[in-house]
Amino acid sequence: MLPAAGLGASLAAQPAAAQPANERPKEGDLLVRFDSASPVALEPKDIPVGGPQVFAWPMEPAGSVVRRGSRLNKVLLLRLDPATLVGETRERAADGVVAYSAVCPHAGCDVIGWLAEPKILECPCHSSHYNPRDAGVLIDGPASRALPALPLKIADGKLAVAKPFTSRPGFTPG
Repeated sequence: MLPAAGLGASLAAQPAAAQPANERPKEGDLLVRFDSASPVALEPKDIPVGGPQVFAWPMEPAGSVVRRGSRLNKVLLLRLDPATLVGETRERAADGVVAYSAVCPHAGCDVIGWLAEPKILECPCHSSHYNPRDAGVLIDGPASRALPALPLKIADGKLAVAKPFTSRPGFTPG
């Protein structure tokens, strides 16, 4: 029989079980509106053409677990004219809908600004600007990198995750 201290050390050494609500978006996850009380998978038609962005969470479809346990899972969705999407952005889009991390890589604020005329995303905290038509690249501002993209696909008419984020979401302390 193990002494109590040995049992505690043994349990502490085991890795914590992953919490599905905290896990990053996975291939096949559906996207649901950020502010919805009951999760309903979004379709491309639910995203207004030309903006503004719609905020969403990924949801594991089998158990309907919404991955809202980490704010790093918050996604922004935009529906743009597919003809205006550049290179890899066109490949990552689904019916003109592109997805990016909603968390600015500069200081971790939510990228809630939308400049309709130039079709540019803006972080209101320090005015970093991003081009959603071209891989979320940084146009100007203090951020040091592009917004991480989340490749999408259509699954049974719904917006679904095709692949994980292209880079680590969240800000980079510096």
